[in-house]
Amino acid sequence: MPMIFTIGGLAGQMLTTNLCFATLPISMIVLGSMIAATPLSWFMQAYGRRAGFLLGAAAGATGAAICAYGLYNASFAIYLFGSLITGIYMSAQGFYRFAAADTASDTFRPKAISYVMAGGLLAAIIGPQLGNYSSMAFGAIPFMGTYLTVMALNIVGSILFLFLDIPKPPVPAHDAPRGRSRLDLLKTPVVAVAIISAMVSYALMNLVMTSTPLAVVGCGVGGETEIPAWIEGVVPAGTMRDQFQFIAGYVVTAHVLAMYVPSFFTGHLIARHGAEKIVALGLLILAGAGAVALMGVDLEHFFVALILLGVGWNFGFIGATTMLAGSHAPHERGRVQGMNDLIVFGGVFMASLASGGLMNCSGTSAQAGWVSVNLAMAPFLMLAGGALIWLVLRPKD
Repeated sequence: MPMIFTIGGLAGQMLTTNLCFATLPISMIVLGSMIAATPLSWFMQAYGRRAGFLLGAAAGATGAAICAYGLYNASFAIYLFGSLITGIYMSAQGFYRFAAADTASDTFRPKAISYVMAGGLLAAIIGPQLGNYSSMAFGAIPFMGTYLTVMALNIVGSILFLFLDIPKPPVPAHDAPRGRSRLDLLKTPVVAVAIISAMVSYALMNLVMTSTPLAVVGCGVGGETEIPAWIEGVVPAGTMRDQFQFIAGYVVTAHVLAMYVPSFFTGHLIARHGAEKIVALGLLILAGAGAVALMGVDLEHFFVALILLGVGWNFGFIGATTMLAGSHAPHERGRVQGMNDLIVFGGVFMASLASGGLMNCSGTSAQAGWVSVNLAMAPFLMLAGGALIWLVLRPKD
């Protein structure tokens, strides 16, 4: 996913005639994930996690193949369709954290979720760099090599699922309680606030991250950003656009590292201080990321803002996931998890869709667009913060 998110907006910008739709490929991935969330949750409930994850990997390889074909034919429509199919994979990998919680004890659950999320650390290191070096493997067709690499990763990675052994939930008896309806679940305060917090954390992270490669390249080519001496030595020779595209990969690497490195201790923090406090801290750090981004467009600003964005997402999203995991009975698992991911990725879809418009069409320069993207975070942070305060202060039943 870091490979695809690094190049998705740049490839879209290359294929579309309307720059406002540059990030539409990423939006289509998120839309595919949103649509697939509930069916995948049902599928895993019926056939097990292993079958669901294998299905997701197959969709990832298929989506990458269609995207590569779209690039080969310079067809934005085909590229968008491939991105939509890729969303099925994104949805499936979102269930890794729930798979970790399935067999963990109540006390170990936050750590289990956190450790699984820490697996993204390798993605942070390898993904954007693979994207950088594979994107020009087919010189005449930029980014083609990246999608061929994605296909290979999905095929090889699916072997891991053969070793996964999580028992399927028992089939409830006819007279067993069916659990709360989706509406009743949404009326449960902790469920509602957990979903809001997860949606805001993930959507705002996606809003800013999706625009980042466009902002780094746009501000660099536009002259607002210069390459400082501390990174100059690692930037290969080439056009200015190629150099800043390469740097954008390093910014995304720093961001994804910040998303997953904290996972080694986030679970411990949640166990010690409670999920609500860690979610609140995550929202504050996300606000700090926006503040740093508004201070300027030097590369230092991009790196610091995106690192804070990653840490804020980690605390907010893992904390919200832990809140949700402890709020329902086992027989409600499929209903709750599918509903959660449908709502969360619905918010992420809207954020990624808005990202390109804010970045490319809300001002006269890349810098103005970048300011608009970061200002857009404020009302949603206030929404999640207000919901969290309400949950903590409300009278307990």
